[in-house]
Amino acid sequence: MADNGIRVRYAPSPTGHLHIGNARTALFNYLFARSQNGKFIIRIEDTDQKRNIEGGEQSQLFYLKWLGIDWDESIDKGGDYGPYRQSERTSIYEKYYEELLERDLAYKCYCTEEELENERQAQIDRGEMPRYSGKCAHLSKEQQEALEKEGRKPSIRFRVPKGKIYKWNDIVKGDISFESDDFGDFVIVKKDGTPTYNFAVAVDDHLMEISHVLRGEDHISNTPKQMMIYEAFGWEPPVFGHMTLIVNENRKKLSKRDESIIQFIEQYAELGYLPEALFNFIGLLGWSPVGEEEIFSKEEFIKIFDPNRLSKSPAVFDTLKLKWMNNQYMKKLDLEKVVDLSLPHLVKAGRISENMSEDERDWAQRLISLYQEQMSYGAEIVELSEMFFKEEIEVDEEGKLVLQEEQVPSVLSAFLEEVKAIQDFKADEIKKAIKSVQKATGQKGKKLFMPIRVATTGQTHGPELPLALELLGKEKIITRLEKALD
Repeated sequence: MADNGIRVRYAPSPTGHLHIGNARTALFNYLFARSQNGKFIIRIEDTDQKRNIEGGEQSQLFYLKWLGIDWDESIDKGGDYGPYRQSERTSIYEKYYEELLERDLAYKCYCTEEELENERQAQIDRGEMPRYSGKCAHLSKEQQEALEKEGRKPSIRFRVPKGKIYKWNDIVKGDISFESDDFGDFVIVKKDGTPTYNFAVAVDDHLMEISHVLRGEDHISNTPKQMMIYEAFGWEPPVFGHMTLIVNENRKKLSKRDESIIQFIEQYAELGYLPEALFNFIGLLGWSPVGEEEIFSKEEFIKIFDPNRLSKSPAVFDTLKLKWMNNQYMKKLDLEKVVDLSLPHLVKAGRISENMSEDERDWAQRLISLYQEQMSYGAEIVELSEMFFKEEIEVDEEGKLVLQEEQVPSVLSAFLEEVKAIQDFKADEIKKAIKSVQKATGQKGKKLFMPIRVATTGQTHGPELPLALELLGKEKIITRLEKALD
C-alpha cells in the first residue's frame, strides 16, 4: 500500500476524447492523492471492445498530462498492481467468478435477449420495476445441458441476497442506502466471457488496494452492486464519494450534444487556452476553497484541497468565467508564449503567410502584443485584430454618431496633414502628430481621440491608438482618413 494507505484511481474507457466531466474526476482524485501523500493510479477500462476507438487511450493520457496531471501507476508507468488494462486481466476475473459459481453465489443464465426483453416489457406493463425474474436461478444440471445442446451460450448472474440493506457514508452525499430487493440478479459475465463493469471494477479496486473511490454521482446506483461483490468475498469496501453533476447555465445536465459549451479538453488546447487556467477552472467545478480567492496554482490546490469541501449542489459550467480566468493567466504570460498560442490561428485564418519573413513575424508579434491584455485565448486574436486585415472598415452605430459631431472635419483634416508629413511612421511620431492636432483645433480628450479612432479603425474601443496606427501603416491610414472626410 501507499505509505499511508491512501490509493485512488481514475479509470477511463478509451471510447472517446477527454471530456470535461472525466477531466474533473481525474483532477479531484489527483488532488486528493497528492494532498494526502497517497498514490494516484490510472486504470484503463477497455472491456467494451465495440465502443473503444483507435487512439482513445493515448488521447486520454496525453490531455491529462497536458492539463498538468501526473500519476504513480498505469499502463505507461507499471507498478505492483498491474496489469493496468482490464482487457489484460481476464484470467484474474475468471478465477473470481469461478469461485462465485462454485459457492453458488452466482449461476449460469441461458435467457436470450428476446426473452429478457419480453419479460421486461411485461413487468413495465404491470407497473412493476423491471428486474430479472430469476428464471434460471435454480436449473438442474440436466436442464443446463439441454439448453446448451440447443446452442445457447450462458451469461453468469450474481445472486443478490434477499432482504438486506446496503448503506455507506458518502464523502459528498452523506448517508446513502439501498434495499437489495430492489435489484434483480445481475449479470457479472456476458455470454462472450467478458466481465461486466460492476464485477470487474469491484475486483480491480480490491486487488489494487484502492482506499477511496471518488467519481460522478451517476455511479451511485452501481455502488450497492459493487458492495455485494465485496461482501461475497469478505472484502472491505473502499470509502465512496460521489461528486455532483456539472450543469450548463440553464441548470441542465451537461450533455455531449449541448453545443453551447465546448466540452473536450482537446478543443480547449486547440483554441489556445492555457492548461494552468483550465486546471484552475476545473478545480473549482464542484469544490470550493475557504475564502474568496479564485486563482490558484497546482501547488496551491494540492496544499488546500479538502474532500469535505466538495459541493453538494450541481456545479455550473460558466463559460464567461472560464474566459475571464484564462485572461488572468494570459496577461501574466511571456509575450513569446502568447505569440506561440495566437500566431497559428492567424496563419490558419489566412491572415499571415505560413512561411512568414522575419519582418512579417515581427509585425505579427507586435500585433499580438497589442491585444495581450484583453485576449481570453489564442484563437480570439483573429476576431480581435480583424480591422488590420480589412480593406474597407465597417463603422457601427456608436461610431457613426461620433463621426457626426461638428468638430470631426477639422480634427480629421488636421490629422491627415500631420500623417502625410510623418517621415518615420512610428507610434512616438503619431503621438506627436495627435498633440499637434490638439494645439491646432483646440479639441482634446474624447472629442479629439474618438474621431481619429473611428475613422482609422472603425471601432470606438481598442488597443492603444498610436501603436495600432503604426501597425496599420501610413498608406492605409491616409486612405481611411480621406474616405471618412468624403
